[in-house]
Amino acid sequence: MSVIGPFGLSVRDRTLEADTQAGLAAVEEGLLEATKSDVPFITEAAQHLVRAGGKRFRPLLVLLAAQFGDPYAPGVVPSAVVVELTHLATLYHDDVMDEAEVRRGVPSANARWGNSVAVLTGDFLFARASHVLADLGPEAVRVQAEAFERLVTGQILETAGPRGRDPIEHYLDVLAGKTGSLIAVSGRFGAMMSGADESIVNILTQYGERLGMAFQLADDVLDIASDSHESGKTPGTDLREGIATLPVLHLRQQAEATGAPEDRELCELLAGDLTDDARHAEVLRRLRAHPALEQARQDTLRYAAEARSMLAPLPAGPAKAALEGLCDAVAHRAG
Repeated sequence: MSVIGPFGLSVRDRTLEADTQAGLAAVEEGLLEATKSDVPFITEAAQHLVRAGGKRFRPLLVLLAAQFGDPYAPGVVPSAVVVELTHLATLYHDDVMDEAEVRRGVPSANARWGNSVAVLTGDFLFARASHVLADLGPEAVRVQAEAFERLVTGQILETAGPRGRDPIEHYLDVLAGKTGSLIAVSGRFGAMMSGADESIVNILTQYGERLGMAFQLADDVLDIASDSHESGKTPGTDLREGIATLPVLHLRQQAEATGAPEDRELCELLAGDLTDDARHAEVLRRLRAHPALEQARQDTLRYAAEARSMLAPLPAGPAKAALEGLCDAVAHRAG
């Protein structure tokens, strides 16, 4: 048994392990090749986050989905490169919008070179993803275009805010666009490029959408619940930055519904200056003990369970077991 990919996914089949390890190595080569430029500075900026590492969750899903057809088909690895390049490009843009200073343990591109370079480097990565995509055929271009539209729509919705809608429904729509869409495409590309049956392509697309939601919501829970660096960030980072994640939204909903003084007081603390360490620690302590955190955890587990249930029609085997293992790993992250 070997451990590969994000969250320590266990792979118990030697052939699948070898295929996946070889595929991920080929994806790394493809990412470095796709981010080269005749201008050395552009290469440096474009490879900044590639070389910083990352879970490679999306390429891993492409490779596992391809096991339901021909995993060695020529379009599998390039499609995995496309989804990871697209993801990386969004990180450059997100860091500008969030004014982030660190990404994957290194200074963000905007902190190192300024906002303009970071935005343009993200655009460069989108262009290179499109270049790779063009060789995969018009259907792949259409699938990617639709996913990119959803991704941008999610970002716009987040920026605009609920505007009278239920905040939790709005938040879940944002996550479906920003995170679920590209992870859904990862499952779709892997199955599609491997020549799997259309029914399997659809199953793995729906699976990816739900797994992506669970993946992001687990991070929401970890930001509050974890004392470690499991989420890749210092606990309470989202709170300190004023980002209202699902546990906070559940708290606000409960405070409004019940009017409980302790809930209203916690909401007031959240609305205050959380750059103050003592205030931040107090909010974190109280949120960890609040039912809103458990409610968010249950939402996460529900999406992970839905993702797992989508796999039921697939033939039994190591690839299906690995995909089920991803659901279990996400659920484990949420506690």
